[in-house]
Amino acid sequence: MAMLKKRKHERTEQDCEYFQCYSDVSVHEEMIADTVRTNAYKLALLRNHSSLQGKTVLDVGAGTGILSVFSVQAGAQAVYAVEASSMSQLACQVVKSNDMENKVKVLNSSVESAEIPEQVDAIVSEWMGYALMYESMLPSVIYARDKWLKPGGLILPSCADLFIAPVNDLIVESRLDFWSEVKGMYGVDMSCMQSFARSCIMNKEMAVNLVSPEDVLSFPVRFASLDLNVCTQEEVRNLHGSFQFSCFGSSLLHGFAVWFSVTFPGENSVTLSTSPYGEETHWKQTLLYLDEEVQVEQDTEITGDVTLSPSDINPRHLRVLLNYSIGGGLRRTKQFQMGS
Repeated sequence: MAMLKKRKHERTEQDCEYFQCYSDVSVHEEMIADTVRTNAYKLALLRNHSSLQGKTVLDVGAGTGILSVFSVQAGAQAVYAVEASSMSQLACQVVKSNDMENKVKVLNSSVESAEIPEQVDAIVSEWMGYALMYESMLPSVIYARDKWLKPGGLILPSCADLFIAPVNDLIVESRLDFWSEVKGMYGVDMSCMQSFARSCIMNKEMAVNLVSPEDVLSFPVRFASLDLNVCTQEEVRNLHGSFQFSCFGSSLLHGFAVWFSVTFPGENSVTLSTSPYGEETHWKQTLLYLDEEVQVEQDTEITGDVTLSPSDINPRHLRVLLNYSIGGGLRRTKQFQMGS
């Protein structure tokens, strides 16, 4: 029992740290300035006008309240905007500035502690983190679905897909080559620094960067899918899938890029993609670097599997287990982390 109380206390502290991050205006500025993201939500809600007209909506993790405002614009009669951070005070002002006080009720609470007096017709939430699962907000959406969503109600977005592809990284290549170029610059041979630089750059920390389409070395593979209408808490704690690639041509392989897409319900469905082949979003792509680069050629086969799960220390942080084999060689394993 003492251990259970300690874990609950630690989780409460971790949640407080998480919610405190969302009290910073820069976080919301980055999200709202992401026009791909924000317009996808607006368009998806407006396209579901017939399903939302006169209905009740629950906005999980409402932030500034912009999705709640979109919901009213799409015809919702009542919206419960649940926001645990102090940003809820600003959300109230946003609601008032848009003359929606009679339709949007802002609740300063976590979803798990919220008191909502009725079942709702729809749930909207922007719960996705880097590599989809960083910050682990999806369990709160599932909790809200199971507790308040009417049978047959809408979830926006309603499904999510995870993708992976092998990539070359010219920035990493340039940073590693730099140490071989110092002698030509200053007459001092510092090439011995290259292996140290490699261990620092190509480490177990996941990186978030933009990947150019030309640096993707094979067709991407979708390795996991979620149906938010039915997925369980247990399923989202352990997302696993396998992959098999055949390389396009000769290149250095530095690692793998992971990204996601989410799709909204409706006849004219909207898909929000974070693919390197699409428009840039603030999520960019998540990079898993190998311990060292590997030369691949046309038709080099790369096989393996990948597992995403929350950290045992802090469930809002992300862990990735990657198993892979290149060109039929030894099967290798590397673990990655995002967050301490």
